[in-house]
Amino acid sequence: MTITKRFWISLIFSIPMLVGMILMPFGIMIPGSEWIQFVLTTIVMAVAAGPFIQSAWASFKKHHSNMDTLVAIGTATAYVYSIYAMLTHQAVFFESAAFVVTFVLLGQVFEEKMRNNASNAIEKLVDLQAKDAEVMRDGKIVQVPLSEIVAGDIIRVKPGQKIAVDGEITEGSSTVDESMVTGESMPVSKSIGDKVIGSTMNSNGTFMFKAEKVGSDTMLSQIVELVKKAQNSHAPIQNLTDKVSEIFVPVVLSLSILTFVVWYVFLGATVATALIFAVSVMVIACPCALGLATPTALMVGTGRGAKMGILIKNGEVLEEVSDVNTVVFDKTGTITKGKPEVTDIVGDKKQVLAIAAALEESSEHPLAAAILDKAEVDKITVATVTDFQAIEGKGVFATIDGQKAFVGNDKLLNDIKLDSELNEQMILLQNQAKTVVFVGINQEIIGLITIQDAAKETSKEAIGMLKSRGLNTVMLTGDNRRVAKAIAEEVGIDEVIADVLPSDKADHVEALQRNGKVAFVGDGINDAPALTVADVGIAMGSGTDIAIESGGIVLMKNDLRDVAKALELSKKTFNRIKLNLFWAFIYNVLGIPVAAGIFYAAGLTLSPELAGFAMAFSSLSVVTSSVLLNKAKISSDVETA
Repeated sequence: MTITKRFWISLIFSIPMLVGMILMPFGIMIPGSEWIQFVLTTIVMAVAAGPFIQSAWASFKKHHSNMDTLVAIGTATAYVYSIYAMLTHQAVFFESAAFVVTFVLLGQVFEEKMRNNASNAIEKLVDLQAKDAEVMRDGKIVQVPLSEIVAGDIIRVKPGQKIAVDGEITEGSSTVDESMVTGESMPVSKSIGDKVIGSTMNSNGTFMFKAEKVGSDTMLSQIVELVKKAQNSHAPIQNLTDKVSEIFVPVVLSLSILTFVVWYVFLGATVATALIFAVSVMVIACPCALGLATPTALMVGTGRGAKMGILIKNGEVLEEVSDVNTVVFDKTGTITKGKPEVTDIVGDKKQVLAIAAALEESSEHPLAAAILDKAEVDKITVATVTDFQAIEGKGVFATIDGQKAFVGNDKLLNDIKLDSELNEQMILLQNQAKTVVFVGINQEIIGLITIQDAAKETSKEAIGMLKSRGLNTVMLTGDNRRVAKAIAEEVGIDEVIADVLPSDKADHVEALQRNGKVAFVGDGINDAPALTVADVGIAMGSGTDIAIESGGIVLMKNDLRDVAKALELSKKTFNRIKLNLFWAFIYNVLGIPVAAGIFYAAGLTLSPELAGFAMAFSSLSVVTSSVLLNKAKISSDVETA
């Protein structure tokens, strides 16, 4: 039976006992309530608590104790004693056993849901692959399923199609959007001899390529394997309650037995009296509050985070955040906007932009969209051109109002002279890692346009917030070093690691982990392995589903400043969990001497009923502590209503 089904069974059969507890202070007693509680709790113990008892027994045989040991002993003791109390007409506390099982199962339901989310990331990676391809067979192009493609096949790719597998172009040329795999912000020009990557998207040309890596050898398949390996490499989080229970459970058992022996053997008490003291010790140590300590803090912390646009996906992340000392960022779409845009226009801005927009309107070059977007924003009227001609590798030419106009790259300088002033401007802009486009009329360059994937407006502030907390910041990107370094200097990043392939990203994260725990912030498919292998993966909400599934924290507002907020909120939530665990134990520890009858001579005793009340008060304190997390100050918090 699944954990979810066990939880619902436990909850449904516990609710009637909760109603009885609520009615009791008003003097309303349900006839035969003890027998009703006995039947309901028996069902809970048999169906929902059975796996806890089996796990506790298995741990006992290996000379260990864990959370299941606490649950099993606590519930079994409360249940067995209540049967005895019912038969001897004393107060029962069946509900304690049922509620413990319900609360603990609630926490396990959360954990199971988080594990399922992790496995979905791998399924979505696999779904990115092309389903089929146009393959040359016996001199003809035929449609072939992906599974039938073999190394050496010649494959045709048309505009808008996915590239099926990794290979090398043998005929034709095009531009390919590789951002989903490499992180490159600009589509990459491809021609004969260039490598192509499976699952990337062809833009505007048709080409043939030879398949080199197929099946599990493709880059996407390797990314899938990296995510699987990274997920499996994480050791299961060692819950604080399990750590404490290694000592706490044997001590409580020993004290309970000792209490019975002292009262029955040395002090001459009756079996019933000695058993009451012994059971009181067990009940006061019952882990009811432990079942609430983690889930309540997690629910409040994650609920507050959701209001801030920060999704914290599991409790393991909270523990890891406490010791993070390095935050690593992907560049494209994380620090930068992920969309090329015009940053500078040199010359007569209106004239230069008007000419460039007129020519680029007929162009298929990936930078054309940035120029056209700028013209639209500036409300530039785009003139009609004639005699349009594209020169591969240089630019485009056309006639505007009887004049020969052109727009292109620095290869045009081989044919057209650039004056000294514009040359100085060009060098300055290129040193800023901006792509320079030349605009001219009648063999004379009249202006420059630069295009860049600019940093987000909030990136510099976000990096500053992290550095003020004493965290080291690193940029890890597939872009070239000059572009990456320029962006890093602009926003204040401490260290740059550039020209990195997806398979290398996880390796670099692991290398940084030698110096402490690492948080990785990214938004692309290529970031999935790094997000998973990092101690804390933080995914931008505007990113791919794979990145979001792989990250332990998701920033839904796509605001980089939320990284600092997420780290602080996570740390405070985990600290609150530790505080809750303290309160969950403190009543037990302080109450054990009283329950054992040490202060009996002074008239201070703790019956099983009062022990049950102390347990309830312990649970209340834990819930209250968790709710107060809503009032905890987040120094970088800028919540909006």
